[in-house]
Amino acid sequence: MDLGLRGKRALVAAASRGLGRAIAEELAAEGARLVICARGEAALRTTAADLEAAGATVVAVTADLSEPADVERVVAAAVEAFGGVDVLVTNTGGPPAGPFASHSAETWQLAIRQNLESVLNLTRLVLPGMRERRWGRIINVTSIAVKQPVENLILSNSVRAAVTGFARTLANEVAAEGVTVNNVLPGYHRTRRVEELAERNAPPGGGPADVLSRWEREIPMGRLGEPREFAAVVAFLASERASYVTGTSVPVDGGWIRALL
Repeated sequence: MDLGLRGKRALVAAASRGLGRAIAEELAAEGARLVICARGEAALRTTAADLEAAGATVVAVTADLSEPADVERVVAAAVEAFGGVDVLVTNTGGPPAGPFASHSAETWQLAIRQNLESVLNLTRLVLPGMRERRWGRIINVTSIAVKQPVENLILSNSVRAAVTGFARTLANEVAAEGVTVNNVLPGYHRTRRVEELAERNAPPGGGPADVLSRWEREIPMGRLGEPREFAAVVAFLASERASYVTGTSVPVDGGWIRALL
C-alpha cells in the first residue's frame, strides 16, 4: 500500500529511542523527510546517522520540549530545512511512577509541562501552516492509561487524559480544513520505559522479570509489543489513506484494554 508520505515533512518528538525512534524509522521508510528531536544529544545523533545511512533526509535538534524556547527552535529548524511541517508526532517520555502522595506540586507541574504543554506548544506552531495548505496530520502518542488507568501511574493517567480531551476537541475545529488529529495509545512494548516501570513496580523479594511476566499474562496476545508494530499504526494515521480518520484514540496494546470502545 502506498501511504502517500513520500516527500512529506514530518516532525517526530522524542525520537532518539523506543517508540519515537521506531516511528521515525517507519516514516522514513515511507519516504518522509524528518525533523527529530530529543533531550539526549548522543543518542539523537546516533539515530540520525542510522536514518541517514538508510537513505532518509534528517534534521536532528537536541531539545527539551518542556521548555517553550526549545519547542520554538525545533519548529524553526523544520521551517528552515523544509519550509514547514505536514506531519506532527508529539511524543514525550512518561512522568515518574508512584501514588498521589509521593508527588510534589513541582513534580505535577513538570509532568504538565512535559506531557501536556509540549503538545499544545508544538501544535500551536505547526497548525497554522497545515490549515493554510489544507493538509496536515497531528498524532499524539499518549497511553492506554487514558482508557483504563494504570496502577501507580497517577501522573500519566491524569495528564495524558488532558491531551486526549484537547485532541478530540481540536479535531472537530480543523476537520473541514484537511487536518486530522488523532491519538495512539501504546500498551506494554519492549522499550526502556517499560523496563524502568517494571523495575519501579517490582515487589519486595521479586524483580523486574516478575512484573514483565505478569503484564504479559494480562495481555491477550501473551507478549509485549514490538516498537515497529506501534509505529506502523502511526504511519497509517499520518498517511493520505487515513484522510477520513480524525478525533480517534487508537490502542496498540495486544488487547490489554477491556473496554468495549
